[in-house]
Amino acid sequence: MNPALSSLIASADQGDRAAADRLFSTLYDELHRMARRELSKRAAGMTLGATTLLHEAYLDISDREGAVFPDRNRFMGYAVRAMRGLIVDYARRRQAQKRGGEFEITSISTDVASPSADPDELSRLSTALDELEGTDPRLARIVDLKFFGGFSFAEIGSMMNVSERTVQRDWQKARIYLHRVLRDETSLE
Repeated sequence: MNPALSSLIASADQGDRAAADRLFSTLYDELHRMARRELSKRAAGMTLGATTLLHEAYLDISDREGAVFPDRNRFMGYAVRAMRGLIVDYARRRQAQKRGGEFEITSISTDVASPSADPDELSRLSTALDELEGTDPRLARIVDLKFFGGFSFAEIGSMMNVSERTVQRDWQKARIYLHRVLRDETSLE
């Protein structure tokens, strides 16, 4: 890893707000790309823009007490989780508004609109991922990085210091687990 980036991470980890801001600026382009990709895949048709999602994720990350990012990979993983949570929350609020919830003024999106994501499905997936996190944190992290972050198996393997094949096997395990949980949850309804 870049020594300057390591130094920024270490300083931000020790509570240096200026270092945290510089770290965010350094990783901004990559995070923005992730946010754009995630919105186009998971939250199509929402008025939430990539820049707004990224800035909300930054606020979420910077407000967390005790958040530890010993390296770039953990920071990116944490950013992906923050974006996932924000998308799920946004989808829930939007669904509540459609059902007569509170009126809210939103900004105009400059992104191309596509069919809307199902907020209930996103919510069930988020809950299942939280459950998977309690059972096997590594599998949950792989799902976050692949599904919500859009990283390739090779990139995830590099981030987690495991082989690409290990990531692929873990991805399959996680998919089976999530499919089973989501199927069982749907059959209870």
